[in-house]
Amino acid sequence: MNGDWMRDERPRVAAERILDVAAQLYVENGINAVGMAEVARAAGCSRATLYRYFDSRQALQLAFVHREARRIGALIAQDVSGTADQQTVIVEAMLTAIRLVRRDPTLAAWFQLGDSGLAAQIAHSSEVIESLGAAFLGQTGLGGEETSRRARWLVRVIVSLLTVPGIDDDDERAMIEQFVAPVIAGPHERDVRSI
Repeated sequence: MNGDWMRDERPRVAAERILDVAAQLYVENGINAVGMAEVARAAGCSRATLYRYFDSRQALQLAFVHREARRIGALIAQDVSGTADQQTVIVEAMLTAIRLVRRDPTLAAWFQLGDSGLAAQIAHSSEVIESLGAAFLGQTGLGGEETSRRARWLVRVIVSLLTVPGIDDDDERAMIEQFVAPVIAGPHERDVRSI
């Protein structure tokens, strides 16, 4: 592979290409098995060049997760647009997120047996993921001071279902409809209706 692409393209495009290469390595080898040397070799650049874009393995992983979270967030927003009922939006958004992750090998790799702890850790500490959850809750009219806590809880439930799936799709839908949506929409539903 020609290493000149790193010098010829803008930094953002080069970083995206590195993330694409890392994604493929994550699928092939597992998240925890991929180091910076492997990414640099597969990207056709030196480790020093790679470190100019991502100062650590964790920074590379976090950048990948943030990029994918933004992409998934946009797809979820598109999927639930036009839905008025808050509980329906919550259920459909969560199921869409789960479905999109499971269908994408580069995302599903994060929830394999040996790598799921890393996914949970990143989801827990990621401001981008939390802000996407908060933006989603804002679309349902469920903003407010508890939005951050609710967003973090929704992310944890999604990570849990990705790591330990329900019996089938119907079982997961029933759990979200029964145990998640009413709790998220419940206390705020009265406030929104009274406005």
